[in-house]
Amino acid sequence: MSATRSLDATVEALCGDLSAIRAPRGSELNARSWSTEAPLRMLLNNLDAEVAERPEELVVYGGSGKAARNPEALRALVRSLLTLGDDETLLVQSGKPVGVFRTSPAAPRVLIANSLLVPRWATWDEFRRLEALGLTMFGQMTAGSWIYIGSQGILQGTYQTFVAAGEKHFGSADLAGRTILTSGLGGMGGAQPLAATLAGAAILCIEVDPERIRRRLETRYLAEASESLEDALERVRAAASEGRALSVGLLGNAAEIVPELARRGEAFDLVTDQTAAHDPLTGYVPIGLDVGAAAALRESDPDEYLRRARESIARHVEGMLEYVRAGSHVFDYGNNLRGEALEAGVEDAFGYPGFVPAYIRPLFCRGVGPFRWAALSGDPGDIAAIDRMLLELFPEDGALQRWLTLAPERVAFQGLPARICWLGFGDRARAGLAINELVRSGEVKAPVVIGRDHLDSGSVASPYRETESMRDGSDAIADWPILNALLNVAAGATWVSVHHGGGVGIGNSIHAGMVVVADGSDEMAERLERVLTTDPGTGVLRHADAGYDEAVATAEEHGLRLPLPPSPRP
Repeated sequence: MSATRSLDATVEALCGDLSAIRAPRGSELNARSWSTEAPLRMLLNNLDAEVAERPEELVVYGGSGKAARNPEALRALVRSLLTLGDDETLLVQSGKPVGVFRTSPAAPRVLIANSLLVPRWATWDEFRRLEALGLTMFGQMTAGSWIYIGSQGILQGTYQTFVAAGEKHFGSADLAGRTILTSGLGGMGGAQPLAATLAGAAILCIEVDPERIRRRLETRYLAEASESLEDALERVRAAASEGRALSVGLLGNAAEIVPELARRGEAFDLVTDQTAAHDPLTGYVPIGLDVGAAAALRESDPDEYLRRARESIARHVEGMLEYVRAGSHVFDYGNNLRGEALEAGVEDAFGYPGFVPAYIRPLFCRGVGPFRWAALSGDPGDIAAIDRMLLELFPEDGALQRWLTLAPERVAFQGLPARICWLGFGDRARAGLAINELVRSGEVKAPVVIGRDHLDSGSVASPYRETESMRDGSDAIADWPILNALLNVAAGATWVSVHHGGGVGIGNSIHAGMVVVADGSDEMAERLERVLTTDPGTGVLRHADAGYDEAVATAEEHGLRLPLPPSPRP
């Protein structure tokens, strides 16, 4: 068989059947080196049926967040990664490989840009016009940057948010006896029930799609399900009264149920939402439609669909505002639900805060954010070995100790075994070097990819989420994620990405991602230390420049240089 036919056969075996994609496992290479094998495996892992929401459409999560533009582009990506040299860099334009250049072994192997539009044209309408022409795709955050690890990817961040809310409002990180009302059990929202129960709460999760409820039950992120509002409420109330953690998924439409619960005076301590409202055409189902009818209307009359979706979002937010007036602690979880409601005429849609300014910004000031890794071997034992190492490496971090003790018991892996934890500036580099040593020693059987969510300290400009209500008013300044990406390239990340619109929708965010491979070598140890220092370091500097005292103190403690004092506060 010729080399070309052999390559064709390999590509077909790896991604010919979109419903059966699975990342290779083990220590045998398919590509030329681990620096190209790693992005190959992670691209395919994003499309594993255990991981992706609709792999046959290349959709990973978040409504329409894709890993590749179309099947032809996916095959070309796989072919390119299989043949890419160690001194070459692959360019990916919105899910389509467009070129390979000779660079250097120290350069990234892949550079990705997704959904970037000139600001005047950065609207959903223009994006959808270009998408229909086959010219772009929506990469969400980690879908189009090939580092999605299933619902676990947002799990600890959601847990951190619930815990921080408990500490702020109730004086305790333990939410036993507390109740939470939320909606959405998709790729992101599906983390909510497990995060809440890890924190001790009783949570009611509304979801319109029965398949998503089934999937969360199957992966043990959700404990129970009901199709009856009264039954679901009774279960949640009983659990809370006993101080027992419980999650109940309720089949229904949040735009109907949240206002109804508010009308009845059903009290909840915390109220939020994680539907995919950032993309109302594909991520939010209007009142009166089930999933099948919604799909049919979306296809036949998208304008009418959007009208009805936004009308429903308005009712949903009005219900949440009733909870604000009733004294619940209501917060937006960064899906632009408030922004869509404002467009639909809800004048006080921003009458409750986003989760970052409410709870997470002090962590961002210290460079603390979502640090994640995946075992390319496919062996869960490799994740267990890293868990043990991190427990020994950070004995003083109580939240991390609790997380790494609970996660192995409670978190089901999706696709390649992976883990996430929130680590700060300095600690990320320490963890990366320690993981590299485990690979070097053979205790971990194959290289490990280390990355993060784009939702991080210095990698996003998103005025409705990560940079909402910045102290110096710099919410919409997008220089920072671009500097973050450029610096990660210079520091030697294995692949780097810049995206538009993830989390909150087209026109509302610019964000960057990076992944670096720990292969046990001295060279990668140097690159790991650089990347895992510069990456969170940009977050510390971004917040120090905005005038946050905690970030200034963190910069001084770690010797980060600030050429000028922070900007004056308005």
